[in-house]
Amino acid sequence: MATFGAYAKKNGIKYFLISFVDLFGTMRAKIVPATAIDTMAKAGAGFAGFAVWFDMTPAHADILVMADLDTAIQLPWKPEVAWVTGDLMMDGKPVTQNPRQVLKRAVADAAKDGYDLKTGVECEYFLILPDGSAISDGADTQAKPCYDQQALMRRYATITEICDCMIALGWGPYQNDHEDANGQFEMNWEYDSALKTADRHAFFKFMVKSIAESRGVRMPSFLGYLGWSLVVLVPVYGLLTLLFFA
Repeated sequence: MATFGAYAKKNGIKYFLISFVDLFGTMRAKIVPATAIDTMAKAGAGFAGFAVWFDMTPAHADILVMADLDTAIQLPWKPEVAWVTGDLMMDGKPVTQNPRQVLKRAVADAAKDGYDLKTGVECEYFLILPDGSAISDGADTQAKPCYDQQALMRRYATITEICDCMIALGWGPYQNDHEDANGQFEMNWEYDSALKTADRHAFFKFMVKSIAESRGVRMPSFLGYLGWSLVVLVPVYGLLTLLFFA
């Protein structure tokens, strides 16, 4: 059986990010040196569940991320680091509220009925200023900016760096475009098993934020997206409803 240590030696990995996603979609992680990864993978990486967005209190035991080598992704923009996720355990039992394990149960239920659950995603994101006060491109002002070529090309360097990373990872990206709101972009890659797509989606958000921040812009958080939706998308929806359906 392959080990994390062997994977690290083969790929020149110095550190691992052992990660999971909480109920608010926030990525949580610990940096683990490759010299300790096999011990950590066997014992589990411990986190205080009440300190993140889970339905837990300080009275609960730590949650343990049981890292799964099949999920390992070497960071294309920082190849000495590998990202890895896995299921959560507490007191020897699965953490049933963990989103990844909820999905695994749904996949297993579908398999009992003879279905192989596969999914694809259309990942959309905003690029905003570091202080979050506005979108990063002040010239992106069209009333209907979807597919705007000029706005797309002004963010060419960021978009193509992200796409190049997905190509290097073998995800099969096939298109990138400007979406319906100012400052909003979409990237698509090939569908796969539901669990693999979900893990890749989690990594994608981390990757986009990392690359955007390295270029002096940023991506909103989950709550930030809700704010942008209220400011931009909800008014547009209301206006269109009044114009065409009232």
